[in-house]
Amino acid sequence: MRERRKIYEGKAKILFSFPDNPNLVTQHFKDDVTAYNNQKHSVIPGKGVINNYISAFFMQNLQNVGIKTHFVKVLNMREQLVKKAELIPIELVVRNIVAGGLAKRLGLEEGMILDAPLIETYYKSDSLGDPMVTDDHILSFDWLRQSEIEEIKVMAWRINDFLSGALSSAGITLVDLKLEFGFYDDQIILIDEISPDTCRFWDTGTKEKMDKDRFRRDLGGVSKYYREVARRLGILNGSF
Repeated sequence: MRERRKIYEGKAKILFSFPDNPNLVTQHFKDDVTAYNNQKHSVIPGKGVINNYISAFFMQNLQNVGIKTHFVKVLNMREQLVKKAELIPIELVVRNIVAGGLAKRLGLEEGMILDAPLIETYYKSDSLGDPMVTDDHILSFDWLRQSEIEEIKVMAWRINDFLSGALSSAGITLVDLKLEFGFYDDQIILIDEISPDTCRFWDTGTKEKMDKDRFRRDLGGVSKYYREVARRLGILNGSF
């Protein structure tokens, strides 16, 4: 039996080869939590397990409404099988409410509801701090064609719309979310993860933060609120 090998290790996940199929990889969720481009770091036992299940839940449901993703299946508590996509070096952030970097950058009050979802694009580079870029940058450096830019933005709007509704029914407000995309079989698909690490979730009633801002801002209770997100979505079980 062939052994798997490590392909890539990031701040929160590790990708391993999947010997049975070269077109698939194993995505392993770590317990590490980071902020401010890895300037702040800690380990929260069980976080990777929670994020694995939450992300699988969202990816499966997005696929059910026709959005193509890299997700194949959950392998175990910490790992899922995903398609081996060619990474698009652009991150999309969809914002519904002013928070985080948007509030700081433009001097806006956190919590202000936007008239319509706002999409921002960033060049994916840890060494550069993921700088914001425009469509003109993306076109000039041949990261994507115009039609592909439009396609990922439409996908982002659809994802945001679906997740906002799903979370609202659980008493959670989707403030914003970060999305990554890749190419697989000449199609653009959603990759990476959707979890409290990559989204801002607020309790709809109390506005309590239920995401990685609890770590960024030293609010405590990271594991507690990640578990609460899972519980409200109906995916909390004896596994974690």
